[in-house]
Amino acid sequence: MRVCGVEIKSNEAILVLMDMDQGLIGLPDCRTVRLQLTKDAMQEQVQKFHFTLQKLMVDYRVEHVVIKERPQKGKFAGGAVGFKIETVMQLLEGVQTHILNGTEQKEILKRNPLAVDYAETGLKGFQQTAFMTAYAFVMKR
Repeated sequence: MRVCGVEIKSNEAILVLMDMDQGLIGLPDCRTVRLQLTKDAMQEQVQKFHFTLQKLMVDYRVEHVVIKERPQKGKFAGGAVGFKIETVMQLLEGVQTHILNGTEQKEILKRNPLAVDYAETGLKGFQQTAFMTAYAFVMKR
């Protein structure tokens, strides 16, 4: 099973690829770890963003896209561009898109703690939330 964990921050999607094979987790290299959609994105830019994401999912044979849920109201609410990004991801063909809420993620991580320190994964610091989202999804299954 190959998963793409996603954290949407402002106008960008932060990505982490993760494999689960016979109980072992792998972190394949990915040519793109963040994709941006400009705040004033018109139809052409949104279509290009969709095309880029679709190509990435096909090239890396991703089966599931897992997005960390963002609040719709309040101080930490997601913005309009972030919800456009989320919508584009939900429209990707050939992959199942899942939204994982924070409470469920915390419960899964509590039952399945990481066996290694995040720093040892080789991923960038800004990818940690996307990694944890993918990890929680994989452990849930």
